[in-house]
Amino acid sequence: MRIDAVFFDIGETLIDEGDIYGRWADWLGVPRHTFLAKLGAVLALGGTNMDLFEYFRPGFDLETEEKARAEAGVPNGFGPSDVYPDVRECLAGLRAQGLFVGIAGNQPVEAAEQIAALGLDADVVGISDVWGVAKPEQEFFERCAQLADALPEHVLYVGDRLDNDVLPAAAFGMRTAFLRRGPWGHIQDDPDAEAQATFVLDDLASLPARVAEFNAP
Repeated sequence: MRIDAVFFDIGETLIDEGDIYGRWADWLGVPRHTFLAKLGAVLALGGTNMDLFEYFRPGFDLETEEKARAEAGVPNGFGPSDVYPDVRECLAGLRAQGLFVGIAGNQPVEAAEQIAALGLDADVVGISDVWGVAKPEQEFFERCAQLADALPEHVLYVGDRLDNDVLPAAAFGMRTAFLRRGPWGHIQDDPDAEAQATFVLDDLASLPARVAEFNAP
């Protein structure tokens, strides 16, 4: 059963969020290494980014803080320098095989414009807050398959999280690639969950060749 379409998660799959977290640490007045260490601890216990912010600033309100940052001229979101170095070549390699390439992740509305500004070679971009549905909901992955005009088993979803990417996409019937980078890619160490992935990757550079081999007669 060949792969005809490949969709990519955004954070820590296409976008390196290290400096994004670093800027939040600076804004909250916390040393960057302390902030990142606490991030790892929070995630390991099943917490979220909001738990991290709440720890360092009780009563933290994301919308208020983002507005204050904008007024102070501190950038929110991501830009060209945050794109992982293996991304553009990977997308080009998949496109060269005639595959449909999509980008779809859990992101705020503003991320749609930020992704567009990067000029990544993709057929479509899906943003959860624009769609009104987020991972791990089945409808999110259903939307991806519909956009690719492909049955789920012909779609590969690539992400750095087992809980939000690999397991729900596989449950919907998609092929999956687990990318082991970023905090979630290393904290979520579950061999049984990893075994459900079609591919397990340490980077995106190898993905075009892996897909070509999978699709070979």
